[in-house]
Amino acid sequence: MFIRTERLFLRPAWEEDAPALTGAIAHAPVAQRLARVPWPYEVQDAAAWIGAPRGALCPALLVTLPGEQARIIGGCGLHQDAPGDPVEIGIWITPADQRQGFGQEALAGLLQLARAAGHRHVTARHAADDVASAALIARAGFRPVSGPAAVGPTREVSHVLDLADDDSLVRDPYAAGINAAA
Repeated sequence: MFIRTERLFLRPAWEEDAPALTGAIAHAPVAQRLARVPWPYEVQDAAAWIGAPRGALCPALLVTLPGEQARIIGGCGLHQDAPGDPVEIGIWITPADQRQGFGQEALAGLLQLARAAGHRHVTARHAADDVASAALIARAGFRPVSGPAAVGPTREVSHVLDLADDDSLVRDPYAAGINAAA
């Protein structure tokens, strides 16, 4: 699956992406906020992630900037631990490219993909002290379903978004552009 937004290209990762992916994600502030990322992050971790089996309706995508040799600036994807479990959305942007709206744009594209894949609800969670992630998912229309709960050594907040509600995707200008182009 490939997604083109106004400024980004979301695409699957290939074997040759492992070194660039490692460079993009191997920042303690990024990796330590992600539930499924080992630390320290090394090329073999990237290769394992790239080669991991995934369901067709739960893709994992790289967030790239077209034109700049398709530089990897982040990752996003849908995860489902087991059939029938909620579908969880995940996203990260490398520190040098944060605070430029790339996370919101990638999230809007990924939500459009989730909806097209037939997912009716998606969940998201973040560390209780992660203000940026909380703001990102709130702008996309997610609503909290739990207060901070202890998960391992951190406290997390869980959110849900009903994709059947058309307005939840149009609130974001990037999603509106994607909807108009479809």
